[in-house]
Amino acid sequence: MTKSNNSATLNLQYGGGFRMSSVIPVIRKFNRFYTNVLGLLDQHLLETDFSLSEARVLFEIGHTDRCTAKMLIDKLRLDAGYLSRILKRFEEQDLIYRIQSDEDRRLYYLRLTDRGRDALAKLDARSDDQIRLMIGHLPEQAQRNIAKNMAAIENALSDDPQIRQEVRIRCDLKPGDVGSLIHLHGWIYAKECGYNHVFESYVCQTFVDFFKHYSPDKDRFWFAEAGDEIVGAIAIVGHPDRRAQLRWFIVHPEYRGLGLGKRLLQESLQYSKEKGFRRVFLETTEDQKTAIAMYERAGFRKIAEHENHLWGVHHIEQTYELQLP
Repeated sequence: MTKSNNSATLNLQYGGGFRMSSVIPVIRKFNRFYTNVLGLLDQHLLETDFSLSEARVLFEIGHTDRCTAKMLIDKLRLDAGYLSRILKRFEEQDLIYRIQSDEDRRLYYLRLTDRGRDALAKLDARSDDQIRLMIGHLPEQAQRNIAKNMAAIENALSDDPQIRQEVRIRCDLKPGDVGSLIHLHGWIYAKECGYNHVFESYVCQTFVDFFKHYSPDKDRFWFAEAGDEIVGAIAIVGHPDRRAQLRWFIVHPEYRGLGLGKRLLQESLQYSKEKGFRRVFLETTEDQKTAIAMYERAGFRKIAEHENHLWGVHHIEQTYELQLP
């Protein structure tokens, strides 16, 4: 009964479109819930000799190369005086030591002693055990969903650009990949270009036509994944006369500006050269300014265009082609 009521609340809040006022109470409710979870974790750590803050400091020192007190203050958002007391205690307990920088004699790096590494290993083991107790009774898919959604929260709220770069690229085609690409195209193009459901059906049809002649010897996908989510993709489809078509090139809005699109394009063109294709062509629309600029920098030139009124908005479809050496 409770689960049903929660779902109804979320549907009511998001069903009519985005409203900041509808998001705030959901986040506040989650904060209240997760504060209790953190309290349990903190209590678990207090059964050792460390508070949650002390455990975080010990972890960062153990896992950060050339760690400094300033880095800890900035990353953990700790008061300088409070951190100083933690570090003093750690030194007195022979958990850490300081080493002077060769480049800047005013700078000291923090390192774990053997005793500190042993303490951290025990903390890590206890924390792992606590998480297992918390989620071990849940189905595997529920555990994956928790991890995925936590990673999404960290990605969205973090000011550390390195977090957003934890993206893997694979080429193997798995069940569900095409469905994810269709969804990504339908959602992004509706949001950014105003395209309607007809465009999504068009994308579906392109895959239907593609799989009639699919051959891994000439056709290749690149999927960019963050966690279990596809956040970007590109494909090369082989055609007769040593021609290849670049298709389904897309990058999730939250992962743009990291060089992911450039990397996908470069890998697809390198593959085309290795396969002996002489020309690569692609079809796009004039409103894709960023993508078109990327194509042109790679050497593509526009060879044709025509108007299209089928997707709910008037636009011009364009064909670009690249001559390979």
